[in-house]
Amino acid sequence: MISIIPVEGIPEVSPGDELAELILGCASLENRDVVVITQKVVSKAEGRLVAFDPAAPDARRQLVLSESTRVLREREELIISETRHGFVCANAGVDFSNVADGQAALLPVDPDRSARSVRDALRARTGLEVGVIISDTFGRPWRIGVTDVAIGCAGIAAVIDLRGTTDVFGRELVATEICVADEIASAAELAKGKTGRIPVVIVRGLEPSWFRESSVKAEIVRPPNQDLFR
Repeated sequence: MISIIPVEGIPEVSPGDELAELILGCASLENRDVVVITQKVVSKAEGRLVAFDPAAPDARRQLVLSESTRVLREREELIISETRHGFVCANAGVDFSNVADGQAALLPVDPDRSARSVRDALRARTGLEVGVIISDTFGRPWRIGVTDVAIGCAGIAAVIDLRGTTDVFGRELVATEICVADEIASAAELAKGKTGRIPVVIVRGLEPSWFRESSVKAEIVRPPNQDLFR
């Protein structure tokens, strides 16, 4: 049985805070738990906060462009761009909410590395095998509404490759790859919510074989030569 457990009591995170210590101060982990952490608190802990002048007409746009490698679409204040990580998302992942006035939170420089760092710290303190996912909220082409996805992971598979296995009728699967990291991130969002001040969720009861070294960048971000929409 899969359980989704919100971690309550996480204090406001500041640059330099040790996330593993904050998490263990509010939760007890079990072997093969997955800890899902919202990008915002990771960015805050890593000091990825920048000042900007909200009164300047072009300040937000210039900040978004500085975090973009390519702009795909632009409409009024919305920019769909590609980040240095290879993510295609709104406003290059720059977040102006839940931060002090005149500040913005940027994506972590390397979300996979951030996930590994927290995973290693949790493992060192507990001796447990755990996974860590850094999640963020993305929109999706052709579908209304946003959902959380994984932008970094460690210790839990990003993608499960079912190619070569058979379906219930014995037919071979030739194209099925399941992005379990995104599914876990999205499930965790049900317990976090957008206004509940719960930045960390534990997902428990996942398939043991999914626990391995992993990477969003290496496994989930589609290479340009495989992208039919570029």
